[in-house]
Amino acid sequence: MKVLLFGATGMVGQGVLRECLLDDGVERVLAVGRRPTRRTDPKLREIVRDDLFDFDASGAEFRGLHGCFFCLGVSSAGMSEAEYTRLTYDLTLGWARSLAALNPAMTFVYVSGAGTGGEAMWARVKKRTEDDLLALFPSAYMIRLSLLRPMHGEVSKTRWTRIAYAALGWLTPVFRAVAPGAVVTTEELGRAMIRLARKGAPKHVLDPRDLRALGGK
Repeated sequence: MKVLLFGATGMVGQGVLRECLLDDGVERVLAVGRRPTRRTDPKLREIVRDDLFDFDASGAEFRGLHGCFFCLGVSSAGMSEAEYTRLTYDLTLGWARSLAALNPAMTFVYVSGAGTGGEAMWARVKKRTEDDLLALFPSAYMIRLSLLRPMHGEVSKTRWTRIAYAALGWLTPVFRAVAPGAVVTTEELGRAMIRLARKGAPKHVLDPRDLRALGGK
């Protein structure tokens, strides 16, 4: 299986990349991002683009893909709706449309968030993104993450998230014990996404409880 990964240097993407490189069924990982992962593996090929709004997917490496794991995301804090829409909806759908033209049967897995579809600005933008991805790909899955538990030193690129995890990260096992439906580990998340690309799932919008069931050993 050949997969494409966006956002491999973020907390989510780091975990997904690790599981892809460990999975014998994944023969190639193409990582696209603004910065290199600094990982070395025979399965890994990287494309670094300063401008991720360059949606050019004409290269041979973008063809014959079985799955795309879209792990890019930004916080809406301090952003206008127009700015957040550009960095969330426009960026995601720009790549999705380019890839769909080349790989219409690929599985597109999008990392969304718990609360998507609510009244908040970010929740409305995420819902629009989800809906259009589901309409574009016959095999598309929306991952509504809540709390992620890093298992192998994965860290966020966002300063306030790093601070929060440094201060409260030790509580994630406690949260998982008292609210098992809210917490998923980076291992479970990565394995779940790989299994979605490989075999699909009955549901196209998955919450942490679904991810734990799908990504368990």
